[in-house]
Amino acid sequence: MLVAIDTATRVASLALHDGARLRWEMTWEAGWQHTVHLAPRLVGAMEDLGVDASALTGIAVTTGPGSFTGLRVGLAAAKGLALANAIPLVGVPTLDVVAAGQGRDERPLAAVLQAGRGRICVAVYRWREAWQCQDGPHLTTWAALAEQTTEPTLFCGEVDPRGAKVLAGLGDLSGVTSPAWSLRRAGFLAELGWERIRGGDADDPASLAPLYLHQSLSEDARDVRQ
Repeated sequence: MLVAIDTATRVASLALHDGARLRWEMTWEAGWQHTVHLAPRLVGAMEDLGVDASALTGIAVTTGPGSFTGLRVGLAAAKGLALANAIPLVGVPTLDVVAAGQGRDERPLAAVLQAGRGRICVAVYRWREAWQCQDGPHLTTWAALAEQTTEPTLFCGEVDPRGAKVLAGLGDLSGVTSPAWSLRRAGFLAELGWERIRGGDADDPASLAPLYLHQSLSEDARDVRQ
């Protein structure tokens, strides 16, 4: 049983996947209470399925971009589970999880997270049998992103009202996924984790760390970083 943990932003998500089926999943608005919510919900999920730690065979966790505190909570929990149970751990970029939830499309895919103070974090993907990151993640603004959009592009992730208005102004150059498809879900994180573990690829718990963007953000913006 693989546990997928995503506490990268205000929206948190947990999933349990047995390699063939997504057995349990919850996504919720955690605010900045990840430490309070994470452990009880994970314990509850395992109780719901009637499994204990001995059933765990892998851990997947988001590594960023995201909030400084949120990322460290998720990574600490993931490392603790991996080391205590001697099971493989894989770190997955946060925006890869957003992209994994989208269907095949010939257009480039721009996955977005809110970064505070009018800024966003963006990574651009192309379909190559799966979504492959081609550029980013990097910090920008909706206006700058619109100026850089020169070909029809599909946008997903945390598109707020300001962003939706800017993207609407691009006309045929912009397509936006629905809010349901834009939600970052740990079920997709679990699938990405399974693919890596099945291929014999895992990270070292001792060295796995959040990947921060070079341009830091204030604590008020909750340090959204890579």
